[in-house]
Amino acid sequence: MQTIGLIGGMSWESTLSYYQLINRQVKHSLSGFHSAKIILFSLDFAEIEHLQKQGDWQQAAEILIHAATTLEKAGADFLLICTNTMHKLADEVSAAVAIPLLHIADATATELQQQKITKVGLLGTRFTMQETFYKQRLIDKFNIDVVVPPDEQQALIHSIIYQELCLGIIKPASKALFLSSIDELVKNGAQAVILGCTEIGLLIQQDMTTTPLFDTAAIHANRAVELALSVS
Repeated sequence: MQTIGLIGGMSWESTLSYYQLINRQVKHSLSGFHSAKIILFSLDFAEIEHLQKQGDWQQAAEILIHAATTLEKAGADFLLICTNTMHKLADEVSAAVAIPLLHIADATATELQQQKITKVGLLGTRFTMQETFYKQRLIDKFNIDVVVPPDEQQALIHSIIYQELCLGIIKPASKALFLSSIDELVKNGAQAVILGCTEIGLLIQQDMTTTPLFDTAAIHANRAVELALSVS
């Protein structure tokens, strides 16, 4: 079994989900007392969130690179950044280490292709929904079209993620807003919807809608287990 390196804490609420998902999948795959070999570098999200607000992505990259190189030195065989938004810095992080970085958008897009999804809705932080680092990767590398909510709805979604979900707060009104957003994305041609923030799965689950949902935290974690157990 390979050792999984997790750059987490952004927020710890979703990092907890990663730890549970990975270990449950390893136990399911190997049974008995098996659990995953994991090295976790958990960041202080207050520092990262401040840098995001300031637009200081260079300093944020330095923090993630330090975490990545530390995990590499500690014996991780490959890395996961346990957040969609910070994949804005995936290229910088990957370039700083010799071990592979398992990209969350690639893992998700592979699942979409397997389900023959060619047009998908995307929910996440405003960084993920507005900027090109995530959407364009799906378009260019996987030929998957992406639709996002209108700007006003994006602002509400972004606020719920940071002011509620990252703090472990679950509100019925926020759940209703997300479900409404999913319906609107489908009206705009989406065949499925990516839960493109690792906290959204804490609020929305598949049994709440008939629209196929792709929970990036779960997909990322499951792909990590497949990779960790692929050693012969």
